[in-house]
Amino acid sequence: MIAFLKGVLAGKTLTAAYIDVNGVGYEVGMSSASLSKLPAAGQPVQVFTHLQVREDDMSLFGFVTADEKRFFEKLITVSGVGAKVALAALSTYAPHELGAHIANQDIAAIQRIPGVGKKGASRIVLELKGSLDDFGGASGSDQSAPVGAASLPAATEALLSMGFTSAEAEVALKGAPEAASEMALIQYALKRLGG
Repeated sequence: MIAFLKGVLAGKTLTAAYIDVNGVGYEVGMSSASLSKLPAAGQPVQVFTHLQVREDDMSLFGFVTADEKRFFEKLITVSGVGAKVALAALSTYAPHELGAHIANQDIAAIQRIPGVGKKGASRIVLELKGSLDDFGGASGSDQSAPVGAASLPAATEALLSMGFTSAEAEVALKGAPEAASEMALIQYALKRLGG
């Protein structure tokens, strides 16, 4: 529903960022890894988001990269893993590192995540093993990564998560600058799509 926020960083805590988007302040739960990559307060910022709606609560979670968002969304599908544990996992490991631990069935490494015991680590491996091929061992995508690395597929994935079809995403990204970052590609595509 809310694919990303673009605004000014109003402040941050150990677990959340406050982003001012045209006078509306959003509290966005984030991993410590993502929080450490944010600019100083008062600077422009853009984060990918996941809106979690429950019967008694609405929470917004933010991510510096589309890969981190996709990994978070995979983690919360695991029985017994909620947003808090998923953010702790992404604070402990980069998506590609955690993907490699899951692919290698490294229960001990997964248990290092705060809030995850042996049973939980085993469940994460059992439920996600084989579904993280695009994360395990591959270097994590970074906003400044060149197109030749992971920027183009990540930008395409971000457009798909915004509700565009794969054909629309492909056409919108056609002719994009060669060395554009993931975020620049998304902005380029959105302008071409009239969004």
